[in-house]
Amino acid sequence: MTISTNQYCAESEAARLRGLYGHLSGLELLDAVVHQELRGQIMLSSSFGAESAVLLDMVAQVDPTIPVIFLDTRRLFGETLRYQKTLTDHVGLEDVRIVRPDDGVLLRLDPEDMLFNEDPDKCCHIRKVQPLDNILNEMGNLGFKAWITGRKQFQAETRTSLSVIEADSNFVKINPLADWSGEDIKQAFFAKNLPPHPLVADGFKSIGCMPCTSRVAEGADPRSGRWAGKGKIECGIHQAR
Repeated sequence: MTISTNQYCAESEAARLRGLYGHLSGLELLDAVVHQELRGQIMLSSSFGAESAVLLDMVAQVDPTIPVIFLDTRRLFGETLRYQKTLTDHVGLEDVRIVRPDDGVLLRLDPEDMLFNEDPDKCCHIRKVQPLDNILNEMGNLGFKAWITGRKQFQAETRTSLSVIEADSNFVKINPLADWSGEDIKQAFFAKNLPPHPLVADGFKSIGCMPCTSRVAEGADPRSGRWAGKGKIECGIHQAR
């Protein structure tokens, strides 16, 4: 990810915001950072996956015009694509931006659509990491300074120390649900009567691209169905690069 000359020091800004708002989470955190600090300078990335509705509903309550970046890797389940439209309308999001990988890159590097099997890291890079980097650079040049994510500490061993506010390259990341549990998410769905992703009832607890997502046994780690047998637990968009 390149850093424009207009970017500020994300590390120092994240530290400042943690000092002011690091004790908050959920809707309270979002409301504070958006309305007191980052109005017009913050965006959200969402997979529109199994747990996404909770955060998307919060964002719509705080400011439905916040840009929402949705990565359509061209290997998503049809159910996810339809759910994106259903959920957008249900919670009232006004600015969902669908980002896709470059067709020329796919034709050159994955002409048979089988790169997921040969080199899953490279597949994630060209279908998710690079397209997201491109849109983040564009947003940064437009003055955006912060990026909301739906990551949670309980999701994976790589996330157990996740803070509600952190720095990533030239952006501050806001993770409103970092300290939420799976039960917290479930209760939020019930409380707001949020529509579930249609694949959850079929045993899919963490939903990404179709070739690399499998059902998860009851009680198992929700992300164990992602890249099963590949020795991989992250796509790369939230890893330093």
